[in-house]
Amino acid sequence: MTDTSHVPAEVPPNVAGRPAGRRTVLFGTGAAVAGLAVGACTTTEPSPTATATPTATATATGDVCTLTKELTEGPYYLDGQLVRADITDGKAGIPLKLSLTVVDADTCEPLPDALVELWHSDALGEYSGFVGRNGHDEPDNGTFLRGGVLTDSSGVAAITTVYPGWYRGRCIHIHVKVHTNVTPTSDGHFTGGQEIHTGQLFFDEKVTDAVARVTPYSTNSVTRTTLAQDSIYDEGGATSGLLTLTGTTSTGYTGTLTLGVER
Repeated sequence: MTDTSHVPAEVPPNVAGRPAGRRTVLFGTGAAVAGLAVGACTTTEPSPTATATPTATATATGDVCTLTKELTEGPYYLDGQLVRADITDGKAGIPLKLSLTVVDADTCEPLPDALVELWHSDALGEYSGFVGRNGHDEPDNGTFLRGGVLTDSSGVAAITTVYPGWYRGRCIHIHVKVHTNVTPTSDGHFTGGQEIHTGQLFFDEKVTDAVARVTPYSTNSVTRTTLAQDSIYDEGGATSGLLTLTGTTSTGYTGTLTLGVER
């Protein structure tokens, strides 16, 4: 049985469409990555003996789209994240480039200028702003592996990060929020907007098995919780949050997913 005695209680999902109030997001820099059109993809094998075939979600088929499942925000969210295309902040790990397409679940139309923000743990399972919760003592600048970007005209948010690690009681995952109607300010910040989606992104176990054998992930001494053991993944991640991954541990991975949201 997985030890969850040190895991903070998860909080209920946010209500879609609530105002963001006085929320402020810092504006950073970074090169954008080319977007991917809405549609399913086939996963590239991470090693010669394993094949990962995640299910793509919210793809347009006969003008019918799938609403991506809302999942818990969790205890590690921090307001005021940097808006930037690269959230790595120098963290060690296998490169991961994400291409997330945001579409209106009712019309299948892409949503441009939606703010997509992500946050996740490093290879040792630590979140910036909360370092030490997974038993590791390391520098904490409060910003590593946090941030987000505005979607382009095709509804694509392209973000560069590293493959996440794991901590007690949870499978490997990335947290995501989507906001619309954010307002840029003269000093390079964003305020206001509507929070329309809170969810999580998940990773195929065969890919994660390969990653877990590579440094620095192999130095994480915490027992890893699998997708099958994770109750939050079971709540809806299997049908609406599993990334399509291509690449290898040596070259890095590209992850794609379409998020169907309600405005």
